[in-house]
Amino acid sequence: MCNRDPRSRQLRQLMEKVQNISQSMEVLDLRTFRDLQYVKNTEGLMKVVDGKLKVASENPRSLNPKGFQEVKDKVNQLLPLLPVLEQYKADAKMILRLREEVRNLSLVLMAIQEEMGAYDYEELRQRVLLLETRLHSCMQKLGCGKLTGVSNPITVRASGSRFGSWMTDTMIPSSDNRVWSMDGYFKGRRVLEYRTMSDFMKGQNFVQHLLPHPWAGTGHVVYNGSLYYNKYQSNIIIKYHFRSRSVLVQRSLSGAGYNNTFPYSWGGSSDIDLMADENGLWAVYTTINNAGNIVISRLEPQSLEILQTWDTGFPKRSAGESFMICGTLYVTNSHLAGAKIYFAYYTNTSSYEYTDIPFHNQYSHISMMDYNPRERVLYTWNNGHQVLYNVTLFQVIKTSGD
Repeated sequence: MCNRDPRSRQLRQLMEKVQNISQSMEVLDLRTFRDLQYVKNTEGLMKVVDGKLKVASENPRSLNPKGFQEVKDKVNQLLPLLPVLEQYKADAKMILRLREEVRNLSLVLMAIQEEMGAYDYEELRQRVLLLETRLHSCMQKLGCGKLTGVSNPITVRASGSRFGSWMTDTMIPSSDNRVWSMDGYFKGRRVLEYRTMSDFMKGQNFVQHLLPHPWAGTGHVVYNGSLYYNKYQSNIIIKYHFRSRSVLVQRSLSGAGYNNTFPYSWGGSSDIDLMADENGLWAVYTTINNAGNIVISRLEPQSLEILQTWDTGFPKRSAGESFMICGTLYVTNSHLAGAKIYFAYYTNTSSYEYTDIPFHNQYSHISMMDYNPRERVLYTWNNGHQVLYNVTLFQVIKTSGD
């Protein structure tokens, strides 16, 4: 065990539950706000239907065929309300479940409070500081791990077209909470920057960046305050700094295919895929010399020079998407429903294995899948939906003797 104090483990579990509840409530709040706006927009129509029905009930003879058809047409216009009301029923059940979870949290907190009541304030403060120190030490000992599972999808928002990408900064450590969204894969230049994840979910408080050069594909990544992306109709990688709104460097990825020469199975000019993990910045692509097989290159973030390259032997056109975790490239076998993580290439040993890690492709068309090492989640763009997946890693724990 990383931390032997059961209270630390209990508090960590509580924190995870609170985060899950908070995330569920944010999604619920966003959906309720959207549906409420729809109901408000149809309020006038409901009043018209109500008025016509009252007249008809008070004087049935006044309802001639033309009037009946008008009422029928108005009622048909209200039919889209039915799925909204059905969603309200489902949300009501979710609220009951959240209420039960909050009640359980309250009971646990009361138990912790009773235990802490045996100590005076100063002793309690010292114990908390000790626990925090041990917890930070524990987190520092958590090394990289092997991917063993992917959670159910968490839909954050539905926006944009069928293809696109969205992301937060992947640099560790970082306190940057901004979210970026890039809709489309073909000749796009507009990047939307949101202050927080909550703002992104609500589609508010954003600024626009107009890139000096259009992008190709959806394999973009934000690393240490800069956007790295593939320039349209070229194998050039561009580093664009958000705060200065300027290009800091651009460099050709020598020999890399572009313009749908070696894309993922879904196409979309996805020849060059840029990504980041605990070990730094990477480019995933292929070349004619590599016979269309996936090539991995680790990049120097300042100059974009290639530091080291690996040939995985896996054909890129057979891959749905890919992402890096702890120096390992994980490849999905499809972008469609039924996809799974099928192949893993380990750069530390230059070896590979075939895997069988399923995940739920809820909207049946993934055009972007990237890992964020800060949050240890997968960001995906799935048929116009922005979706997160939590990942489970088999951790390697460093001991004091290592």
